[in-house]
Amino acid sequence: MFNVEFLHVIREFEYKKIVERFPSGVRILEIGGGTGYQAKRLAEDGYLVESIDIPNSNYADQLEFPVQPYDGLNIPFPNDSFDIVFSSNVLEHVLDLPYLQAEMKRVLKPGGYCVHLMPTGAWRFWTNVAHYTELFQRLSGLAPRLIPNGLSRHALSDAMSVLRLIAGTAKHYAIVLRHGETGNALSEIVIFSSRHWRKHFSSQRFAIDEATPVGLFYTGHMVLGPRLSLGTRQKLAKWLGSACVIYVVRPA
Repeated sequence: MFNVEFLHVIREFEYKKIVERFPSGVRILEIGGGTGYQAKRLAEDGYLVESIDIPNSNYADQLEFPVQPYDGLNIPFPNDSFDIVFSSNVLEHVLDLPYLQAEMKRVLKPGGYCVHLMPTGAWRFWTNVAHYTELFQRLSGLAPRLIPNGLSRHALSDAMSVLRLIAGTAKHYAIVLRHGETGNALSEIVIFSSRHWRKHFSSQRFAIDEATPVGLFYTGHMVLGPRLSLGTRQKLAKWLGSACVIYVVRPA
């Protein structure tokens, strides 16, 4: 089940990796700020930060930092405004990404660059697996309730209600939905690969300075959540793949 507190544990680990790429005192634009958690952390660490996100963000009612709404394409700041443009698990959700990347170039100061945290093909693969693991967990919790507590009409009615709930749950989980804006849950294994993103950044005339795995394993479903420690997740990343890669790119 989704847990925003556990999400922040993951984001804090990633934040410590990302902030290594930010010189002190720079002005940063965060795109897709969500709750504003990472923008808040940047501000606490002395950075000048602005955060923007679409108005109907899933986190709009959980803000921890002022996140300015924008239309998802036109960045509401003048030319040459920022030293760094930063995003975390955002670019795959942008339908017209070339347009937004042109906007990033526009608001970057000369010599500025972008730091993007992106999900990997490994994350997509294991999220597909976790999807059906979560289905099994839910069905396992419902199955014992199928046995009626007696033969009364009320008990049999309860058992039938549980049966309908099981059928609805199975239907809901029948198809794994895509995460981003293109392809499907299977093609995203390729779309989210480092090779694909390197090719994309190059095609948009960005020089790729770095593409480094974060070194943490997790999926899009919180099957184990906080029960699986960060240390264990780091070890799993060596065998199962890192959930995200940090890309540092600059206008070519």
